[in-house]
Amino acid sequence: MLGTVLPLILMFAIFYFLLIRPQQKKQKAIREMQNNIQKGDKIVTIGGLHGILDSMDEGKIVIVVDNGTRLTFDRSSIREVIKG
Repeated sequence: MLGTVLPLILMFAIFYFLLIRPQQKKQKAIREMQNNIQKGDKIVTIGGLHGILDSMDEGKIVIVVDNGTRLTFDRSSIREVIKG
C-alpha cells in the first residue's frame, strides 16, 4: 500500500515546491509593489508604456507620459516601478 501512495505524495510535493510556491511568491511581490506605489514614481505598464504616476485611487491610476499627456489605466496594469 505504501508503495502505491508514496509516489503520488512525492509527485505532489515536487509539484508544490517547483510550481505552486514560486507562483504564490511572485503574486505576493506584485501585490506589494502595486500597493506601495506613490505619486511621482516612474512606472512601466504591462503594455510597455513608460511614465510617471500622477494620481491613483482604488482601481485606477493616471500616468503622465513624456509630452504631458495623462493616461488612465487599471491599477493592475503596472508591471514594475523603476528606481532612480
